[in-house]
Amino acid sequence: MNRIESALNTRSADFLANREHNLGLAAALRQQQDAVRHQRPERDMQRLARQNKLFVRDRLRQLLDPGTPFLELSTLAGNMEYDGEVPGAGVVTGIGIVSGREVMVNASDASVKGGAWYPLSVKKIVRATDIAVENRLPMVHLCDSAGGFLPLQAELFADRHFAGRIFRNQSILSKMGVPQVAIVLGHCTAGGAYVPALSDYSVIVRGNGAIFLGGPPLVKAATGEEVSAEDLGGCDVHTRLSGTADYPAGNEYEAIAIARDVVAQWQRPQKAQVEWQEPEAPYYDPRELYGIVPRDIKVQFDMREVIARMVDASRFHEYQPAYGPTLLCGFAHLWGYKVGILANNGVLFNESAQKGCHFIALCNQNRTPLIFLQNITGFMVGRDYERRGITKDGAKMIMAVAGSEVPKFTVVCNGSFGAGNYGMSGRAFDPRFLLMWPQSQISVMGAEQAANVLADVKLRQLARNGEKLSPEQLAAIRDPVLEDYRRQSSALYSTSRLWDDGIIDPTDTRNALGIALSAALNQPIAPPSYGVFRI
Repeated sequence: MNRIESALNTRSADFLANREHNLGLAAALRQQQDAVRHQRPERDMQRLARQNKLFVRDRLRQLLDPGTPFLELSTLAGNMEYDGEVPGAGVVTGIGIVSGREVMVNASDASVKGGAWYPLSVKKIVRATDIAVENRLPMVHLCDSAGGFLPLQAELFADRHFAGRIFRNQSILSKMGVPQVAIVLGHCTAGGAYVPALSDYSVIVRGNGAIFLGGPPLVKAATGEEVSAEDLGGCDVHTRLSGTADYPAGNEYEAIAIARDVVAQWQRPQKAQVEWQEPEAPYYDPRELYGIVPRDIKVQFDMREVIARMVDASRFHEYQPAYGPTLLCGFAHLWGYKVGILANNGVLFNESAQKGCHFIALCNQNRTPLIFLQNITGFMVGRDYERRGITKDGAKMIMAVAGSEVPKFTVVCNGSFGAGNYGMSGRAFDPRFLLMWPQSQISVMGAEQAANVLADVKLRQLARNGEKLSPEQLAAIRDPVLEDYRRQSSALYSTSRLWDDGIIDPTDTRNALGIALSAALNQPIAPPSYGVFRI
């Protein structure tokens, strides 16, 4: 593979202005993440101290192997919901190393509403367990939850993506032979009681840990029986009488140490065989990514410059470089793993879609994981393109993405609009992980296009009656649409609703993808298999 020849002028006014802009976004991201991770009202921290409980971040430090990376998922989930009072949706999830094994961690944050499950808490846990199933990742559950947040129970109970899905996924993991350990650090109430009960191993802290389908208030209301939490479902009840828990612990430190010892007994999985070589750092400085991504999302930039600052030694074997040039396709290595990369360099034309379809098939043939780098306005529209079959060619690419058996990973580097989101393996197409950069936008179309479409529809309606809109009336139609689209297409809105797996600093992309690639290879890769392509 040849090294990409960068044409970037790191002293240009545009580069320096972009750099300043994106450094500001990265700093704001870090500030928001730090607040979610560490800032809590003093009364909540004092409550944990009175209960002899560790803060969730301290629990994670005890659990994870020192000096190892932790790929935290959806840190800013719920940031635009619940009046900002449920940071991180009250749950911490991510991939880390415990006793030398890759695991998915699901940790309740008892400093947030006593660890109660809000609708987005459930969605975040479901996503974590989905990832565990997709990638055969063992799980460690740090359980300390007051159960479902009852005022919003209708939004977290009955549908397939709600609480029952967590327990279904736990059952599927067990069926697959993928182990789980639960550490009961506080109360596991109602549906939350099934998390330790469905785990292969469970550790419970004497005095604080408890497992029950109905807590003491519910038992009294339902039966009239008065019973303490400890007598109802405490450590001795479940380790001596019911057998629901396996290991008693005197405190959280001992419980986490026992769980780490349990994980140390687990068999290491056999990784799927893909091409690998010794990793090399990118030849070009990844910090230059800040100057590459433009301040204005409508300004095009060369994705080769992004790839050059992400892959090993900045080497890239470009496939069909002269054909369908608005879609870059090619092979590279990332942290030693051979990958196939599809990256947008403009709108998707017929040739771009055909090229992408063929390249995806090649990667499936030679068992090469796929990375999609999105900066896409969509597929080309217009009479000539429809007559040439742009819908048909777009469908071919979508069929190739949907039927792909190799692991897929998606990074939204800038814009993600319309059907281009689908063709480039958007959320609906089950990439193993989908990450976003801070300035990214995602929606059916851009804000200005949407405002213009709606204004044009109104103008046509009025024209039939011989009426016109004044500039003020036109602005009254356009401005609210612009405001709504800009807010709802932002990366913060997307990640708040868990449409992605988290916003990351662009310079962290290489490391995040490396962890994701390693985790994905726990799952065997099936032989290529596709549906019917419309030729």
